[in-house]
Amino acid sequence: MRNKVTVIGAGNVGASTAQRIVEGGLADVVLVDIVEGLPQGKALDLAEAAPVVGHGAHIVGTNDYADTAGSDVIVVTSGLARQPGMSRDDLLARNAGIVRTVVEQSAARSPEAVIVVVTNPLDAMCHVALRASGFPVNRVVGMAGVLDTARFRTFIAMELGVSVTATSALVLGGHGDTMVPLPRRATAGGVPITELMATEQIDRLVTRTRNGGGEIVSLLKSGSAYYAPAAAVYRMVEAILQDRQEILPCAAYLEGQYGIEGLFVGVPVRLGRHGVEQVVEISLADDEKAALNASAGAVRELVHVLDSLS
Repeated sequence: MRNKVTVIGAGNVGASTAQRIVEGGLADVVLVDIVEGLPQGKALDLAEAAPVVGHGAHIVGTNDYADTAGSDVIVVTSGLARQPGMSRDDLLARNAGIVRTVVEQSAARSPEAVIVVVTNPLDAMCHVALRASGFPVNRVVGMAGVLDTARFRTFIAMELGVSVTATSALVLGGHGDTMVPLPRRATAGGVPITELMATEQIDRLVTRTRNGGGEIVSLLKSGSAYYAPAAAVYRMVEAILQDRQEILPCAAYLEGQYGIEGLFVGVPVRLGRHGVEQVVEISLADDEKAALNASAGAVRELVHVLDSLS
């Protein structure tokens, strides 16, 4: 039987994710959105590209969650961008309501699925998805570290003038300005970047990584990144559906690992058919531990705000 993925939200991130999945032949896709005609139109457009690209995956656009039944993976991209005059708490409340509604409707129809959360503020929305689905913690995971790490690797390659394929890196923590890039573990051609760059260069790249999403927003003027986020989601969905047991940085629910309890925080995980198969604990220097704890503290504040709003 062919794999089935539901992508909730037919905006730029959702539609780009659907495109990657079907054109990669990874699974059939159901693209869902509340706006009538939007998912249907984008799905039809993608379907008409299939003969040109040469894949046999099916894609359906719908406003009806009944069409999502039996999905192996549910990708949640739906939500609002922060508007002028909207407070952080307003955005948090609005997106929490959206995520809660879509997860309740989709999880009920696909009770064995793995949920991949993309909606921001991501780490807090993972908590909403966990509560709304009633799923075990291993089957709710957030897309953050794959994207943040890709940005760090991109900036390292640009700085050194080397191929991005020669770079490796790791970014931990919450998906925001408290994220924790780890220069000590970043390499180019196997050589630590701490031996290839001056400290001020590395610090600049760390700051640019933390502001990676905001940099794109400022350039686009309206809208935000979607090509790289969609690629990051695809990598995670591929690892899940193909049971690759791949170690990737993702927002996972921690139950004492890294000294953090009851929070979704970005850490390396082994990702497979059952979602988070293992939280991988790595040794951290004292300053890295402090930065990760500070990032977890920022996530905890958001969760407290969510609890106060509910």
